[in-house]
Amino acid sequence: MADTYDVIVVGAGNAALCAALSAQEQGAKVLVLEKASEEERGGNSTFTAGGFRFVHEGHEDLRKDVLNDLSEAEAKLMVIPPFTAEKYTEDLMMATEFLSEPDLIDILIGRSRETMVWMKEKGVRWIPMFKRQSYLVNGVQHFFGGMAVEAVGGGWGLVDFLFRSAERNGIAVRYNTGLRKLIQNRRGDITGVTVFGPDGYEDIHAKAVVLACGGFEADPEMRVRYYGPGWELAKVRGTRHNTGDGIKAALEIGAAAFGGWSSCHAVQWDLSAPPFGDRVVLDNYQKHSYPIGIIVNADGERFVDEGADFRNYTYAKYGREVMKQPKRMAAQIFDNKTNHLTRDEYRIRQVTKGQANTIEELAEQLEISPEGLVKTVREFNAACQPGESNFAVLDGKHTEGISPPKSNWAVPIDEPPFHGYAVTCGITFSFGGLKITNDGEVEDTSGRVMPGLFAAGELVGGIFYQNYLGGAGLMSGSVFGRLSGRSAGKYAKG
Repeated sequence: MADTYDVIVVGAGNAALCAALSAQEQGAKVLVLEKASEEERGGNSTFTAGGFRFVHEGHEDLRKDVLNDLSEAEAKLMVIPPFTAEKYTEDLMMATEFLSEPDLIDILIGRSRETMVWMKEKGVRWIPMFKRQSYLVNGVQHFFGGMAVEAVGGGWGLVDFLFRSAERNGIAVRYNTGLRKLIQNRRGDITGVTVFGPDGYEDIHAKAVVLACGGFEADPEMRVRYYGPGWELAKVRGTRHNTGDGIKAALEIGAAAFGGWSSCHAVQWDLSAPPFGDRVVLDNYQKHSYPIGIIVNADGERFVDEGADFRNYTYAKYGREVMKQPKRMAAQIFDNKTNHLTRDEYRIRQVTKGQANTIEELAEQLEISPEGLVKTVREFNAACQPGESNFAVLDGKHTEGISPPKSNWAVPIDEPPFHGYAVTCGITFSFGGLKITNDGEVEDTSGRVMPGLFAAGELVGGIFYQNYLGGAGLMSGSVFGRLSGRSAGKYAKG
């Protein structure tokens, strides 16, 4: 006789594993289904930097229950400004053009801190996000942009901690087993799933199902359908397995589509990166130090305000801007004054770069227009206003008389050697997904709850539109994973 389960969680990334652990807390017998092999497990979470954005009152507050391992000496060498619920809400709503569902945002932000503590209790270890989210100013690390904490080991470490916790709690995991259909009885209750695994098709029954298997960013047909021509050529930052299986299965039985179906999280990604995420290089193909330089297209022309805001507030939409450029590529340009300030990802072996003592030679190395780049750099330098720059704050050091402007950190590019890094668009995850209640239940197109069906993570719609806030994605996955898992566990045991 086949094993029976109370709750099936489809997916095995951050959101899915939080859901599984939360359901198990309710006394439920839980099965996790992972489409990938054990070696490729973890979904998109593995490919992240492991950064989380949550409410806190600064580094002394964080030392109470999140950064417990931080010593007094270490604490004195850093400044982590408080991040309030009000600021979190303001930043997220501004980024998403005030389209985000207010109830979901209230849950995400209101439960962010307690979820971080809960994850620590489950075995996840946290550290300050040095270098990527801080600048050294007078010997002190100043954190910026509202995100200052990451899991030890980044995304890989996060997933490993969660899997270890699942194993300690007796949660079963089946690999190489992908969702094909959701099973319902005649009343419409979800009673299990049809999967395809090593032995072919199989029906697995349970009292509740949590869908947490990611969006559709790895499906080129769906990308073109919802984002437009050319998107089949975008590189995928993360797993090749996120092909919208959970979304498709739910829509097929009448679930409501919801959220930003025409927009996605897409960043500047190394031009020579492979089609899908690399499990060795992970997120180091990203190139996120552009605020301290300039970005030009193949014609050598700027096309965005690189200093519009902190990286956290612009990086997830600027990849789409690169996608619109000739040849779907761009180049980030720095000089000797700024290149050493770039993030560690610029110094990996697998990087597409140029270095030269003249702008013309740099352009030739990067295969962009020398005439265009020379003209752009000359005009940019002339437009930079005087004053000292501080990359840890919005310093207001801007350009005047050029379009697009650079609103902060406008430092002339005039000290050789000059450095350039070729990038394209790397899609992270899709924003469109399923509509859920405040308890994580999936709704149908009539606004009714679909009994026994819950959702969490990237396939939940209504949280992100147009743009994204760094660290909010993993936080959302954890908060709604914990929420949906608890709801599914209670439903199954009720």
